[in-house]
Amino acid sequence: MINLRRGAAAAAAISVSVAITACGSSTDDSGPAGAPTKAQGHVTFWSFVKGSDAVTKAFNESHPDITVSFETQAAPPDYYTKLSNAVKSGAVPDVAVAEYTRLPELVSLGAAQDLTPNAGELVKKTFPASIQQLVTLGGKTWGIPRDAAPMLYYYRKDFFDQHHLTPAKTWAEYRALTAKVKALDPSTRAGAFLTGDSNMLTDLSWQAGARWFGTKGDAWTVGINSAPSTKVANYWQGLVTDGLVKTYPTYADEFWQGVQKNQTVGYFCASWCAGGLKATVPSQSGKWAVAELPSWDGKPASAMWGGSSFIVPKGAKNAAAATEFIKWITTDPKGIAAWYASGASSMYPASPSLLPVAKKSFNTGFFGGQDIFAVGTRSYDAVSADWTWGPTMSTTDKAIIDRLGQVSSGSGSLAKVLTDVQGLTTSAMTSRGLTVSK
Repeated sequence: MINLRRGAAAAAAISVSVAITACGSSTDDSGPAGAPTKAQGHVTFWSFVKGSDAVTKAFNESHPDITVSFETQAAPPDYYTKLSNAVKSGAVPDVAVAEYTRLPELVSLGAAQDLTPNAGELVKKTFPASIQQLVTLGGKTWGIPRDAAPMLYYYRKDFFDQHHLTPAKTWAEYRALTAKVKALDPSTRAGAFLTGDSNMLTDLSWQAGARWFGTKGDAWTVGINSAPSTKVANYWQGLVTDGLVKTYPTYADEFWQGVQKNQTVGYFCASWCAGGLKATVPSQSGKWAVAELPSWDGKPASAMWGGSSFIVPKGAKNAAAATEFIKWITTDPKGIAAWYASGASSMYPASPSLLPVAKKSFNTGFFGGQDIFAVGTRSYDAVSADWTWGPTMSTTDKAIIDRLGQVSSGSGSLAKVLTDVQGLTTSAMTSRGLTVSK
């Protein structure tokens, strides 16, 4: 397994030092680093992840000494704003989901408790280095990983077979594919671009070899408008401008209408999207399949779209029981199986040893019996190395989303979006007291 965080240790140290300076202590006295506390009592759980209700129910049924109350949350970015405000007010949950993209920022703001004493060894023994380092910052463990999120191409196999099409191996082939699909049926597209979600632009830049954040000595480096990112931006700008893909705010109502009408026969998403597709259009069972991403040179290359861990927020009232709950839902085979109970979750488990549980638990009949986890594994193994998430991702994400609408309206370009966001991100980092190398 590749090391997704190689070279990021210095950046992590900078992030954690900010948290320690701001908060005085990185661990609550009543939390995992304090005196041993019997894991019992009530736990409040915040999550927007599908299947969270099912896994809470399963835990409560098998753990009589701990009662978990699940409170469903809005999707990001609203979720992180609410969590940050809760930490400031002291009205925090005991357990909260934290995507890998946002964990460094939560840690740097002092919003997470140090889980090293009670979970550090577990994380080391259970997860590969590539995943460990997504939750290990400054030598401390701040979250326990749940899933990885390798990117995939979802496509209507029946449509492709009917017209003798195959998933593209290169981005040049993909453009040709989108043109052919449009020519076959002017109302049909083999792709979509999201104007209300930053992940597609971010992660395809990652796949292309961009490194948006890094370190140089004791300073951060920012490369959002680097050459690889600009190449990706110009490529997708061309697809949008030429009408070869449709634009949607997110993969929500308008997008699903296109899927239901057979007007969308292909799109890019992560491994966890399989469950949503299956649950949203059950009438299309047996018609879909998944493939690995195209790459620029035809060689395997991928990135992760999301992926999540769970944290104990600063100020949590029952950190001991919270940690036991997190361990169960991330590392116990029964806990992992519970994520699939609703039929909506298709997560790729972060622990390789739990992959058999995923294959047994998620019915792939919707995909014609295809081993989608095998495809996910190939994509996961091809994730480009050396990617680091920055300490102000909330600013970066918002800046991208605020400008993506210009792409579909024709009032701006993706390349200019990158340049604007480069400047705004650098300013946000310097205003937080971080040094940014020129």
